[in-house]
Amino acid sequence: MEYIYAALLLHSAGKPITEDNVRAVLEAAGVSVNDARVKALVSALEGINIGEVLQKSVAMPVVAQPVAQPVETKKEEKKKEEEKKKEEEKKEEEAIEGLASLFG
Repeated sequence: MEYIYAALLLHSAGKPITEDNVRAVLEAAGVSVNDARVKALVSALEGINIGEVLQKSVAMPVVAQPVAQPVETKKEEKKKEEEKKKEEEKKEEEAIEGLASLFG
């Protein structure tokens, strides 16, 4: 990963990505340099427009998404609503029975 970071650092500084420059960046960072990896990186990046690749790449933004309520919670809410309706109906029935006993 350090090798790629070195290449990106050189690109952002406007310096050419050569074996010597990558090696110098890595050595300055205190990384023990593997010459084969440096050569592989430089040859892999040859002919690639890093700026264009970075512009086309899409960074995934970290967005806090609302947490969906568990299905159980929604079921519980529906159950509570049904219970409230039943209680209201029961109160209405009791009120009607009370009135009926007055005229009974």
